[in-house]
Amino acid sequence: MRSAEVVRNTLETQITIAVNLDGSGISQFNTGLGFLDHMLDQIARHGMMDIAVNAKGDLHIDAHHTVEDIGITLGLAFAKALGDKKGIRRYGHAYVPLDEALSRVVLDVSGRPGLTFSCEFTRAAVGEFDVDLIHEFFQGFVNHANVTLHVDNLKGHNAHHQAETIFKAFGRALRMAIELDARMTGIMPSTKGSL
Repeated sequence: MRSAEVVRNTLETQITIAVNLDGSGISQFNTGLGFLDHMLDQIARHGMMDIAVNAKGDLHIDAHHTVEDIGITLGLAFAKALGDKKGIRRYGHAYVPLDEALSRVVLDVSGRPGLTFSCEFTRAAVGEFDVDLIHEFFQGFVNHANVTLHVDNLKGHNAHHQAETIFKAFGRALRMAIELDARMTGIMPSTKGSL
């Protein structure tokens, strides 16, 4: 199984993340941020990967460091679990609706970090969760997973729905990209010979 555990400790956060890319969508979260836990659960369930996150952060300041550092640590765990990338499909995409909201996520497990994030949230927060931090989560992930990621919220007037469609589409696109392709067994999906 393609699995990994990463521990990342700073003066601001202490984070342990375990992933199994070939799991069944089992998740366990302890971040202190209920809305983030709900979004991470979307990645696990729709990506069909097992994810466990234990995080302690300086939430007395705000959630920024915790959310960003979870993105970073998840990216590190993802890259470690994925290994040499031979045999994967490499590219993934998904459109996901939720009532009035619709998001599209397209990604490339390219070895090059890049994020294009387009979402005009209709309000600044869902509950007490600052929706600006969603961008920070994905920026941390792509920088350390070394993937190119395009996120577009195409429609939506409920910020919770906007966010949830993004995370669900991300999980589905990630699942497609890392899926092993029988025709590519042992082959690096790049003309460069490496990703």
